Parts: sequence; structure tokens; C-alpha cells
Amino acid sequence: MSKKSKKANHTKTAAVEPEDYKPALHGLQIELVKFQRHLIKNNLRILILFEGRDGSGKDGVIKRITEYLSPRDTRVVALGKPSDRERHSWYFQRYVAELPATGELVLMNRSWYNRAGVEKVMGFCTKPEHEEFMQSVLPFERLLVRSGTQVFKYYLDISKPEQKRRLENRRVDPLKQWKVSPIDKTALRHWDEYSAARNEMFARTHSDDLPWHVVRADDKKCARLNVIRHLMSRVDCPNSDKHLALPDPEIVFNYAEEHLQSGAIAP
Repeated sequence: MSKKSKKANHTKTAAVEPEDYKPALHGLQIELVKFQRHLIKNNLRILILFEGRDGSGKDGVIKRITEYLSPRDTRVVALGKPSDRERHSWYFQRYVAELPATGELVLMNRSWYNRAGVEKVMGFCTKPEHEEFMQSVLPFERLLVRSGTQVFKYYLDISKPEQKRRLENRRVDPLKQWKVSPIDKTALRHWDEYSAARNEMFARTHSDDLPWHVVRADDKKCARLNVIRHLMSRVDCPNSDKHLALPDPEIVFNYAEEHLQSGAIAP
């Protein structure tokens, strides 16, 4: 992806034709079922963290990943506001209880990285609490990896016009009322603050062993397909169809500062 094309075409990734989407998704979901059988057979533990702005499509990606997986061996974690007791406990404590057991796949719809984004921007944590988190999170994640848990970190990135469109649609769609929250009302107003918090998060918590995978998600269907392809390309599954696990590098790529400079990541 050239710097020129990334800067000029942040919102113009290749669209998925409607007639192609469902067959492509079906094939990838078959691969996910194969992968889960391998995961269970080999007593693996997989943890996938999904972060992104409000309206970036985390729910949709997670739904397509888990749709045909075993509910006994798959969990989606979306923790709410911490209780007073949790607020005064070790920050990672309530997340530890949700970590995957042997043979289990856990997907977190927002994670401990709330402290790097929403909590920082909205003033829900103090500056010392934020700094403590930023210094502690990679050692914490490395402890998980050393104990045998595979950790994947995805950030779904959308443009400001697309977020505005989705949040407006959310407010008027009676089937999406459960998604509406007070935070939505401030998302666009604090766009620049969220960008700055995201950039700091990337700079300080991205590493070769625990990379952030950025997903350009203005096209929801394209994002869903490519997240699954990317995941399948990163996990070991002997029975998988390798040609299906080829994500578009224009859609999913590892964080690098050059992507901020070029516009590949929304400013």
C-alpha cells in the first residue's frame, strides 16, 4: 500500500459485491469450525481483543466469527461499568476471571484497553491510573502468552463521516436501541481526543510479539471477511484451507507510525 494511495483513499477500500459476500463468509465460517475442532483437540486457549471507536462494527465482526461455533467452547465478553468494589481492586482483576480455559475461545468486545481510550478521554480514570496501565499492560499480556494463551489484538478503524452516519442510524433504528449509550453523544465531539488516545495506545502497547492489527472498517462486510481471514492466517490449523486465509493488506495491517502519517489510519 503506497503512502499516496493510503492517504487519498482511506474510506475507499474495495467493496464486497452483495452476491459475493455470503458465499465468502460461509466458506470462512466453515474454516472457523475446523479451527475450533483443532483448538479443542489440542487444548489451546485463544483470546481475541476487539477495540475501536463507537460504531466501528465490533459487534458485527464478533457475531460472524461466533455464529456457528460451539457455544460451550466460545464466550463473548463485554463487561459493563465496574462496581465500586472492582473500581478499587487491581485493574486487571475482573478481566482475569474472563480469560479462556483450556480448549476455549474468548472474544472481548472492548477489553482492558478501555483505560487507554474511553476512560482516559472521558475522565473515568486518573492520570496516574492511566500511566500505571500503560506501563503494566504489555507485561500482563506477556504473562498470559507465557502461560499458554494466544492473544490477538484488533482495532477497527473508521472515518469520522462514517462514524457520524452509523451513530445517527443507531439512534433512529428501533432494532438498534440497545446499542445507544450516553458515550455515543460525545464520540464525535471528542473525535480528536479519541484519536490522540488511540495513537498513544498504539505507540506504547504495540510490539513485535503483541502487535495491534488495524482493520479499515468503513465497509463492514469487507472488514468482517478480512478479520476472519487474518485470524485464520495467524493460527495453526493443519486442516484449514490456506488459500481462504489471505487477508487484504489494504484492509488489515499491523500498526506502524507511517500509517498515521500517510492517512491509512483515520486522523
